[in-house]
Amino acid sequence: MGVLVLVALGGCVDEKIVYRDGPNYASPPQAAASFVGYSDEANKVTVCGNCHVGQQAKWKQTAHADAFATLEKSGSMQGLCQACHTVNDRGNALSDTLAGWRTTKDKRYHDVQCESCHGAGLAHIQRPTRGQMLPSIAADTGTKATNGCAECHSGTHHPYVDEWRQTRHARVYSGTFSSGVANPACQSCHMGQKILEAWGVNTNFVEKAATITPANAVGTTCAVCHDPHGSNNPKQLRFPIDVPDLDQNLCMKCHYRRANPDFTSSRLSPHSPQGPMLLGEAGWWPPGLQADSTLVATHGTSRNPKLCATCHVNRFDVTDKATGKFVQTVTGHRFTAIPCVDGNGLPLPPDKQNCSVTARSYKSCAGSGCHSETTARTVFVTAEADIAGLAAGLNAMLAKVPASEMAVPKVNSARGATFNVALALHPGSAAHNPFLAKALLRASIVAVANDYGITPPPGLQLAPFDKQLRARSSN
Repeated sequence: MGVLVLVALGGCVDEKIVYRDGPNYASPPQAAASFVGYSDEANKVTVCGNCHVGQQAKWKQTAHADAFATLEKSGSMQGLCQACHTVNDRGNALSDTLAGWRTTKDKRYHDVQCESCHGAGLAHIQRPTRGQMLPSIAADTGTKATNGCAECHSGTHHPYVDEWRQTRHARVYSGTFSSGVANPACQSCHMGQKILEAWGVNTNFVEKAATITPANAVGTTCAVCHDPHGSNNPKQLRFPIDVPDLDQNLCMKCHYRRANPDFTSSRLSPHSPQGPMLLGEAGWWPPGLQADSTLVATHGTSRNPKLCATCHVNRFDVTDKATGKFVQTVTGHRFTAIPCVDGNGLPLPPDKQNCSVTARSYKSCAGSGCHSETTARTVFVTAEADIAGLAAGLNAMLAKVPASEMAVPKVNSARGATFNVALALHPGSAAHNPFLAKALLRASIVAVANDYGITPPPGLQLAPFDKQLRARSSN
């Protein structure tokens, strides 16, 4: 009888399984203002990372993921520092300081997590259809630094954005727009949104728009060179800085344009030839100029593994010479290799970067250990003088060439030599590759002399190309 009852009861059981979503994280404190932080602080698993697995994995390898521990180990732990090593209003659009770590002191808000840039995540988790939590890639200083990297990466100890703001990278080049319309030929290196697009970066951010105008365009901001989620390169860089390849080196991806003459154009001058110049690939190569190791400057070889960044991104601390006290950290984000400096060695503002070549600081030149500041200064001054002398002599010869020879699209030594003069005198060429600059000028002088029967000015050192000069009576 008992068995029959059990069978009867069993037949009445509803076996339908009902699924219900439940939180896979602890509800955040009310005082946290909807910031959710870590779901597993010990293993660095953010609540966001439970769904955004790929971004979580990349971010976990960055310095941001260890920001709080780094502060603790520094021996400089102070309350004013903690806001930039935890999750709160810093780095995102929130202006209320009563949020995240600042109000709870809960370790779930340790480190610089997803929400540091994207903003509080609770509303998005509860209803994802509300839309994406887009971060900003803009950067600014002072009272305008209310969102993005500048809220933390600024100040005397880490003035990354303060320095960057003084550079041309911070501005959108006016030529990028023609009558208010974006110029495709310029925008892929002079407009933050279009640089990322050209590099195949398809992530979304506040400033990404279907139509870019002068009002919403941003310069080459932090997020253009650094991947906020992380990368396989040091400092979260999107591309390496130690690869001598125009397509892969971060700096050279833009600093390579018009390094060789386009004879179909009336513009016989370089635009941004630094990369090819450094690697010994720039200029018009006259007959007799052969590619060899002497045309690749030491700065472009394995002796200088960080290439452009060795001199242009030089980090050091400045102290008061009288007291020995700390003044400021220089992060190298002014990108000025030989700046004019004050009495303590701190680089001066852009409007005061007009001191003589001999008065500039060559501190970055000595960083590799190959030579001292004094030696670097002497070598640079000598190279500039040699190049200036050769360029002046070549210009004097070109002035005697018939004007018809300069017509577009003629391909001849006169037009090629004209380009080489502009390349050799381009800012930085004397440091990037003085060997190539002088070789191009000397070979060009010989080519113009032979092609147009113009005698080179006396006193010019043309070796080894002087052997190619054809005999002539006089001119």
